[in-house]
Amino acid sequence: MNNEGQNLCASAPLQSTDLCTNRSMKALLTPLLVASLYAGACAQAPEQRASNPLLCDPDSAVCAVPGSPVHTHADGADAVLPSAAKPITLLYFTDPICSSCWGTEPQLRRLKLEYGDAIDIQYHMGGLLPSWDVYNSGGISKPSDVAGHWDEVSPHYRMPIVGDVWLEDPLPSSYPPSVAFKAAELQDHTKALVFLRRMREQVLVEKKNITKWPVIAAAAVFAQLDTARLHTDFTGAANALFQADLTLARSLGVRGFPTFIFSNAAGERQLVYGARPYAQFEAAVKVLKPDVQASSVPTTLDALFDVHASWCAEEVAVMLGIPHETAVAQLKAAQAKGVLTSVDTRNGSVWRRK
Repeated sequence: MNNEGQNLCASAPLQSTDLCTNRSMKALLTPLLVASLYAGACAQAPEQRASNPLLCDPDSAVCAVPGSPVHTHADGADAVLPSAAKPITLLYFTDPICSSCWGTEPQLRRLKLEYGDAIDIQYHMGGLLPSWDVYNSGGISKPSDVAGHWDEVSPHYRMPIVGDVWLEDPLPSSYPPSVAFKAAELQDHTKALVFLRRMREQVLVEKKNITKWPVIAAAAVFAQLDTARLHTDFTGAANALFQADLTLARSLGVRGFPTFIFSNAAGERQLVYGARPYAQFEAAVKVLKPDVQASSVPTTLDALFDVHASWCAEEVAVMLGIPHETAVAQLKAAQAKGVLTSVDTRNGSVWRRK
């Protein structure tokens, strides 16, 4: 698989479920399903993929249910509403433990900085991992089947990903962190995005099980959220919001992650499906608003850390328009000077200021 053929984590067929409706936190944490088991299918041999209902196509960078390509249904048209304040609305369907969503973080960060004034970005959780109990196909039947795949895709995205969590403390589901994100949004949208970023780092880089409340709470503290309120909303109002996300995804025919649906007031749409080069995101914006002007973006490493607390080398490379290796060298040089610290893995690092 080359960089043009990156995999896309895919969801099970989207369907209504009461797993996260009016249940206690304990119920939410009962075994559900491993999100990257679908991505794991991409690492199988061709004969295994042929028997797997979630086929991975390296050329299209998509894992999707056969016969159900991603599209937007007419009956979901009213769900894509233009923002009153910004000319373009972007519906981003994602999941906290989707490796391909992590792989597209560099492009999404640049998009926000260059065109954030023109785009209302709305995050929707896709429910990628319902339950191991409902999945048994194509050689993926347990969490350990996913571990090697995460290590395999890391160099393709040039983002740090290690699969050890699936061996050491495997996640039963992606529902709890998804509901937690919706709970965080009830407090503060900006802090919720910091919270989501931190959960991704916890599971993909630090091998932490983000279905466990202490881990979720630690991410909430980092994002400066009210953890007591988060817990209340997590076991209450956020469940209905998560269900609404699943319903919206189903109405729009979303079958995999990441999915980006751009729209404007005229009802025109552009779809970016999967981990794609930044040029495709920018092109989608310009089709919908040809006169859009890019905002100036940070041009130095120090300025990037004024914007976000943590950066990976590929994110720095995409933002500054420099080779990945140059970004690594700059980050390591700053660390040697005592400016930065890092969380290091065999597949890369996450840097932050001391």
